[in-house]
Amino acid sequence: MPYLPRSRDEHLGNDGRPKRILALDGGGLRGILSVGILQRLEDVLRERHGGAADFRLCDYFDLIAGTSTGAIIAAALAKGWTVEAVRNEYFALGEAVFEKSLLRKGFIRAKYDEAKLADALKKALGHATTLGSGEIRTGLLIMAKRIDSGSPWPIANNPRGQYYASRPGGTIGNSEYPLWQVVRASTAAPAYFDPEKITIVERPDMKPVVGEFVDGGVSPFNNPALQAFMYATLDGYRVGWPTGSDKLMLVSIGTGSGDPSVERSSLAAKQAINALLSLMQDCAELQEVLLQWMSASPTARQIDRELGDLRHDLIGGTPLMTYLRYNADLSVECVRALLPELTDTRRIKSLTAMDAPENMPLLHRIGTVVGEQSVKAGDFPAHFDLT
Repeated sequence: MPYLPRSRDEHLGNDGRPKRILALDGGGLRGILSVGILQRLEDVLRERHGGAADFRLCDYFDLIAGTSTGAIIAAALAKGWTVEAVRNEYFALGEAVFEKSLLRKGFIRAKYDEAKLADALKKALGHATTLGSGEIRTGLLIMAKRIDSGSPWPIANNPRGQYYASRPGGTIGNSEYPLWQVVRASTAAPAYFDPEKITIVERPDMKPVVGEFVDGGVSPFNNPALQAFMYATLDGYRVGWPTGSDKLMLVSIGTGSGDPSVERSSLAAKQAINALLSLMQDCAELQEVLLQWMSASPTARQIDRELGDLRHDLIGGTPLMTYLRYNADLSVECVRALLPELTDTRRIKSLTAMDAPENMPLLHRIGTVVGEQSVKAGDFPAHFDLT
C-alpha cells in the first residue's frame, strides 16, 4: 500500500497514530546475525507497503534503539541505509577493527585498538554528522553507560527531550554530540575497547566536564527494548506515546543467545569477564519475561515449564503493547537444527564468541535462516501499516 514518508519530528511526535519501535541488542560481532534477521524484516515490510525499492526500515519505525553493536546498526538504519548496505559495511568493519595483535595480549591494555573503530565509524556515519542532524530520518536512541558517574545514559535525538539542546551554563546538548562518538561510546566494551570520553559541559571559566563512557551492555540494557519502551512512554523523556496493543508495537532483535555449556577459562581476570557476561544474560532473560508479561505477543516463547509463555498472565490484565522478539539459540542442538550440514561441535561452540571475524559468514547464515523461519507478515497487525 502507498504511504507518505515522515520527517524525524513526525516520527517522534505524539500525533495519535500507532507507533513502532525497533530495538537491537548488543553482542559484538554476533550483530551480523541480527542483520540476517533484519533482511527478512525489511523484505516483509517492503512487500507489505507496495514493494518500492526506496522503502527503508526508518520509514516504518518511529524509534530505532540500539546498544553496542546494535547501536552501529541502529544509527545506519536511522540514516536510511538498506539492510544490504549495513551488511556490507558490517563485514568490512569487523575484519578491520577486530584484528588481533600480540602487543595487546593480557589484561593491561584493551584487546582491540579503539582508534580503528573510531575511524571506521567516522567513515561510515559521517565525521561531522551530529545526533541532531537532519540526515537521521527517524527517532534514534543509543544506550551507553557513563562509568565515571555509574549511570546508564539513553542518548536520543528527540527535540523535546530535556537534554537535546545546549543550555545556558555550558551544558552541551545531545543534538551536538557527533553521531559516531555516541555510537563509539556505546560500543566501548570493557577489556575489548578503551572508554570513550565525551565533553558534557564546557565554558570559559571552568575546566570542561568530560564523561567517560563504556558499552551500554554494562548497564541492564544490553537488550535496549525495555529502555526503548520506557523512553517512549514515561513522562520524563517527553515523547509521550500512548500504550496499548493497537497503539504501540515493539520489535526486538537479538544477536544470538550464547551457549552456556561453552568452556570458560580458569584465569581470574577472564572469570570476572565471564561473570559480567552471565549477569548481562540474566538481565536479558528478565527483560524478556517483563516484556512478554506486559504485552500481546505473537512470538511469545515459553519462559520455562513453570511460567509458560505468559500469554494469559498480563500485568493489569491489559497489554501495554504488541511485542515481537526474534533471536537465535546458539546451543549445539539448535544450531544443528537450523543448519543440518554443520556437524563440527567445536565450530558451533565457537559461535558464542563476540570477537571472532571468521564466524561472521556463518552467523549471518544463521540469522538469515532464523529470519526466513520466524519473521511472518502476519506478525504485524494491519493497524500498524503506514498510511
